[in-house]
Amino acid sequence: MLLASIGAGPVASAQALANHNSNAPVDFAADRIEVQDRSDRVVIAGSVRVTQAGLTLTAARMTVAYARSGSVQVNRIDASGGVTVTKGDESARGNVAIYDLNRRLITLVGDVRLNQGANRLNGGRLVIDLASGRSTIDGQGATRAADGTTAPGQNGRVTGTFTVPQRGD
Repeated sequence: MLLASIGAGPVASAQALANHNSNAPVDFAADRIEVQDRSDRVVIAGSVRVTQAGLTLTAARMTVAYARSGSVQVNRIDASGGVTVTKGDESARGNVAIYDLNRRLITLVGDVRLNQGANRLNGGRLVIDLASGRSTIDGQGATRAADGTTAPGQNGRVTGTFTVPQRGD
C-alpha cells in the first residue's frame, strides 16, 4: 500500500519506485531533438517519452543536462507540459518536473497527483526518492493566481483517498 509523508504524517515506501536503477541507460523518443553540444544539453520537444529501467517519464518538452567524461552521462532532466512519471502501478503527474539522476530524486511541482492503484494524493509539490521509494507530498508549489488565491483544487494543502480492505461484520 502506498503511504506518503504528508507534513508530519505517517511514512512508508512506495514499493515500485524503491531501489530504482538510476545508472541504467536512458532512452529518448520525441518529435524533435536538438543537441546543444557546447552547453552539454539536449532539448527534446513534442510528445517526449523517456524510459529508464521500467520508469517512464512523459512531457511536452524536456531539457537533458549531461557531462562528458569519456562518455556522455545524463545527470539531470527538466520536464514541462503535462509531466507524468510511471513505474509499475504507480504514477505521478504535475506541471513541471526535475529528475536529478545523481541524487536519485524526482521533484514534481504544480497540480501534483500521486496514484497507486485506487490510492490517490493531491498537492502542490511531490518529491520521490528513488533509492528508498519514499514519496513526500506537500501543499508548497500550489498554483497561485495574480490575486493571491490558489487555483481550483489547490488550497496549499494535501488531499487524498486511501482505500481500506472490506471487513466482515
